[in-house]
Amino acid sequence: MAELVREELSALAAIFCGPGEWEVLSRSETDGTVFRILTKAEGRLDADIPLQLVFHLPVDYPLCLPGIVVNSDCLTRAQCAAVKETLLKQAETLLSEPMVHELVLWIQQNLRHILRRPETGGDISATCPPAARPAVDDGWWITLLHLDHMRAKTKYVRTVEKWASDLRLTGRLMFLGKIILILLQGDRDNIKEYLILQKTSKVDVDSSGKKCKEKMIRVLFETKVQTEHKRFLAFEVKEYSSLDELQKEFETAGLEQLFSEFVLGLVK
Repeated sequence: MAELVREELSALAAIFCGPGEWEVLSRSETDGTVFRILTKAEGRLDADIPLQLVFHLPVDYPLCLPGIVVNSDCLTRAQCAAVKETLLKQAETLLSEPMVHELVLWIQQNLRHILRRPETGGDISATCPPAARPAVDDGWWITLLHLDHMRAKTKYVRTVEKWASDLRLTGRLMFLGKIILILLQGDRDNIKEYLILQKTSKVDVDSSGKKCKEKMIRVLFETKVQTEHKRFLAFEVKEYSSLDELQKEFETAGLEQLFSEFVLGLVK
């Protein structure tokens, strides 16, 4: 079970990788792990409601329910309590499997329905006053990912290309020997959705040829696209014969510093 939890925490850290979105609050061999996720969900009147979700994974998790604390500057205590109660009921249907990401996705999709219930205020709309809304810096973002390997390379590449196309992301899937990098540009929410797909889909095969999820992906870098960065017009798969050739790709895109700080260290 400890291995399942480690894999889940690694996946969550990769998915909720924006500034302040993810924080481990405590780890203990006897008390388990406590961490915080900051996210948003659609409330009444299509308003985005910021949520702070604190999860406590006991040592017996996922055979037992996680502890959950829900807070939001835009919800009343009764509404936060209702969200917590509903999340715990949903968690009961997911016992024995890692469930935190499923719970976060579920509340993102269902918060507005919970807020319609009479015990939460019914038709009273949960909205943040303008001063209370967190600043959201959307726009065009860039993310660099590192993959450890691809066993089913042809299928894997086709899947990555499809995800990039469906999510309107541009960039590069880059191969240099054993080094595999994915450079994505696009809407930040779409990049997050890509990471969710990458972490939760059976996109590769294990050593026995059985379909498996991606466990060895790392987010090396994420930032908003700056004026000096070139915007890619499409998503392309490219193989490089030398480190110099790969470096030129980054330099052409205005990403020299990104190459020197994160890519060179991967070369053995």
